[in-house]
Amino acid sequence: MTRAPLTKPARVDSRLNESLLAPLSAFAQMDRATIRDILDFATSSRIEEGRTVFEEATPATHFYLLLDGTVRVIHLTPEGEQVTMLHIPPGELFGFAAALGRDTYPGTAIAATESIILSWPMHLWKDFANNHPGFSAAATRTLGHRLSEINNRVIEMATLHVEQRVARALLRLIEQTGRRTDAGIEIDFPITRQDISDMTGTTLHTVSRLLSRWARDGVVDGERKHKRITVTDPHRLIELGEAGLSG
Repeated sequence: MTRAPLTKPARVDSRLNESLLAPLSAFAQMDRATIRDILDFATSSRIEEGRTVFEEATPATHFYLLLDGTVRVIHLTPEGEQVTMLHIPPGELFGFAAALGRDTYPGTAIAATESIILSWPMHLWKDFANNHPGFSAAATRTLGHRLSEINNRVIEMATLHVEQRVARALLRLIEQTGRRTDAGIEIDFPITRQDISDMTGTTLHTVSRLLSRWARDGVVDGERKHKRITVTDPHRLIELGEAGLSG
């Protein structure tokens, strides 16, 4: 039985080129013609910092690829508290609720910096995943990585001291989005002390106290005004994250 051709959207940015996607893991096994075909189904958007990409519990109408910028995913607890779950770096798929067997988004995605995003209608997910093994494999790896990260954070909150948890959170962030500067490795998007407290299961006061002490000790340099954190001594931060683990 011949499969009916899919209808391509009218709003496609003709400036987008398949070379943007070719280096990414989801498209590494595809030739340029196949990438071009997938790209022709996409809509590109520039999302301003602080704007919402999608909201938790709303119908999952699209899935996304982050080309540039950083996206923060948050979750609202039953008590109405906002918890930062993870940060998505450039090159990753996100919002693919259909892969989880869901028809709503499990969290709220917000642009942590100005971001460039590609989106596809969710009804294309099954077709893409079935016909492009590299695409589905990349989505599976991404999902596995995020679940592992969340699981590790749960274990850290149960077994590590707060100083270790905060140090490890900063190390994860510079690994994902770190940008080398003359001063050290900068987390390349605005992040507040409240965000870090959400990620580590501790209080804002404790995070503020630790970052202030680490700034005095030359481990970090936190620009409160611009909400930027630079790790000036990564080796020392690694030691703080591992302190007491061998004893």
